[in-house]
Amino acid sequence: MYNLLKIIFKTGDVSEPLCEVPKYPHSQGQLHIAEDESCAACKRCVQACPTAALSNAGGQLAIDYKKCIFCAACLDACPRELIFRTNLDTPIILPDGEFLDISKYSKQKTAGSLHVRHLDAGSCNACDFEMSATLNPYYDVQRFGVDFVASPRHADIVMVTGMVTRNLLQAVQETFISMPRPSLVMAVGTCACSSNLYGAENYAQMGAVDEVLPVDIYLPGCPPTPKMMAYALIYASELLQKKINANGGTRP
Repeated sequence: MYNLLKIIFKTGDVSEPLCEVPKYPHSQGQLHIAEDESCAACKRCVQACPTAALSNAGGQLAIDYKKCIFCAACLDACPRELIFRTNLDTPIILPDGEFLDISKYSKQKTAGSLHVRHLDAGSCNACDFEMSATLNPYYDVQRFGVDFVASPRHADIVMVTGMVTRNLLQAVQETFISMPRPSLVMAVGTCACSSNLYGAENYAQMGAVDEVLPVDIYLPGCPPTPKMMAYALIYASELLQKKINANGGTRP
């Protein structure tokens, strides 16, 4: 026991502090498009995108991050290298399409406890594995008052991964119905945000999560990082408190 305690004290705190806006290597970050007139006639990047995240209207390239899987196919297809990576990670997108400014949450803890229910609606499990990493000693979201629960009746927010398959549609709807009000819904991963990776609605899937549930937070990526999940959950705690206060400070 003495040797174990000695190792623990010597190792110290291994959790990463959320003290600055996360930055990542240029091979993983958000995309930046340089303005150029040649884009009007060239649509190679648009054609190369497997999820139709890029559009070229009137020569102006635009990226829909809800559809982007950050595969870099557009970078390889651009003959003039007008698209390149930045060192910023995948954004957190609000329902109005605006990006969340996470710099204001870098040193902030949750307003209170936040109970999370994870719901797999038809994912490949990549997002699920990253979500489980939020509980390890390095990211440790429990230090911010966040914890995962087994029942939706105990949950403040449901984190949905994967596009909604028809076989799991009833489970998705009943999970949301069982949650106390007010509650939140977070679409985690590009499949949950847009489902474009697997095409439009078909015999096997219903589509993105917002086709079935009212989504409050979009977290794209294939998969998004545990650190961005932590930022999204801290914001979710603040958003939930605002909804409770708007309801008179109580829950029915």
